[in-house]
Amino acid sequence: MVNEFEIKKQICDIGKRIYNRNMVAANDGNISVKLNDNEFLCTPTGVSKGFMTPEFICKVDAKGNVIEANAGFKPSSEIKMHMRVYEKRPDVGSVVHAHPVYATSFAIAGIPLTQPIMPEAVIALGCVPIAEYGTPSTMEIPDAVEKYLPYFDAVLLESHGALTYSTDLLSAYMKMESVEFYAQLLYQSKMLGGPKEFDKEQVAKLYEIRRKMGLPGKHPANLCLNKGGLNCHNCGGNCTCDSADSKSDGTNAELVASITKQVMEQLGLK
Repeated sequence: MVNEFEIKKQICDIGKRIYNRNMVAANDGNISVKLNDNEFLCTPTGVSKGFMTPEFICKVDAKGNVIEANAGFKPSSEIKMHMRVYEKRPDVGSVVHAHPVYATSFAIAGIPLTQPIMPEAVIALGCVPIAEYGTPSTMEIPDAVEKYLPYFDAVLLESHGALTYSTDLLSAYMKMESVEFYAQLLYQSKMLGGPKEFDKEQVAKLYEIRRKMGLPGKHPANLCLNKGGLNCHNCGGNCTCDSADSKSDGTNAELVASITKQVMEQLGLK
């Protein structure tokens, strides 16, 4: 089992990655890691995530109250948002909040990341909805995010930034990278006349691949929060395990198996 000091070092390393990749400016963003049901490590407020060292990191309880913090440091004011994620998603072991340029631009424009334009985004990330605007450091943001937590593994925060969460710190950070990469590709393809989207059948096959791969998280959701609306891949029924594609015949099953193998090789998961 990794000790707390090593986890603090990992948080600092991820903070540097976020800062160096232009996902935050100045003192923006925050990171947390779950130690157990009532102990969490988190980044402090008012500190650049690119210049942290282990002694900066605070420990809080499930209510966000300080358990341990060195003099001059206190938990991020956004810890309420992190705690809501842990409360509603017991499978989550880490939460990352940042302001990546492209993803945040979509959040400011009020455009969710829901267009199915590349296999990796559909399989490994899923749709990224927009949680309604809330005043930072208040309960408005946790309340706005909550309804999306059972169905999605990443959320844009209206006029604010992005929130990703997963089983561990590295996975949560990688989701943030994926969100930003997806947003950048979507933006640039729009500049070229608009992306070519997958059709319903192609999306259904990609969802089936994800199910076969057994990836952790809540995408694709068994119950789509906004079926056919702004927050899903033109779902049309493909968000349920009861979709027609999951009841396909042997020939189609062989095709799905073949595609699964190819995608897994591309993702380095063979």
